Order: sequence, then C-alpha cells, then structure tokens
Amino acid sequence: MAGPEEVAAIPLVEERVSVAKRQVEAGRLRVRISVEEREELVPVELAHDEVEVERIPKNLPLSELPGVRLEGNTTIIPVVEEVVVVEKRLVLVEEIHVRRKTAMATEEIPVTIRSETAAVERDGGAAAVRQPEPAQPEPAPPPRVI
Repeated sequence: MAGPEEVAAIPLVEERVSVAKRQVEAGRLRVRISVEEREELVPVELAHDEVEVERIPKNLPLSELPGVRLEGNTTIIPVVEEVVVVEKRLVLVEEIHVRRKTAMATEEIPVTIRSETAAVERDGGAAAVRQPEPAQPEPAPPPRVI
C-alpha cells in the first residue's frame, strides 16, 4: 500500500535591480567679466510733431451732432454744448366778434291807472272842476341784446 503522498516545494527566486543617481562635482569654473566704457556719437534721425491750435468761434444752431473731420492736414474737432432756450411768443389763438343790434318791438302791457276827481262846492252852488286827463302809460324800454 502506498502511503500519503509527499509534496515537494521548490522555491523560485528572482533578482531585481534598483538604479539610483547622485550628482558628483567633477570640477569648477570661474568666469570673470570686465567692462570697458567708451563714448561714441551715433547719428539718429528723430521726428516730432508740432501742433498749432486755433479756436474759431461759430455760435451756429445745429440740428444734429457734427463729427470730427479732416481738411488737408487740419483736423477739425467741433465743440458743442446744450443750451436751454426759453422762448416767449404771442400767438393769436382766436378772435371773438360781438355785434350789437337794436330791435324794437311793440307790446301791450296791462297797466292799472288810477285817477281822482274832485267836486268843489262854493257858496253859491257846486262848481264843476275840470278833471285832469288820464295819464298815458310810458312805453317800456326795448330789451337789450348783448
């Protein structure tokens, strides 16, 4: 009979490489710089602009804002300001015409008129006294039309 089986273990080995670097001073250098100075005249052409400014008063009313314009070698820059203008004018709005007319009209108006009579007696009998005539009514003034 056979006995328990025997198992043999074989270890496997592997080598690994580890690489490292370090700085090593191999030598030194020293550099010295000396500066010499000297002056030389170098011709250089330089340009510059000269500007002449002239202010010309205009005082013109405008309907729109003008822009900057160029006329030859002159640049014209308009300067504007807003000005409050209050204007007072007489305006004939309307006319009213009034005409006066006089109209006459005859009307009959009832008027109460009173009159008195007097009887005078004298010693010799009654004397007739003349009665005054009844007064005529004054006509009413005509109505006023305005």
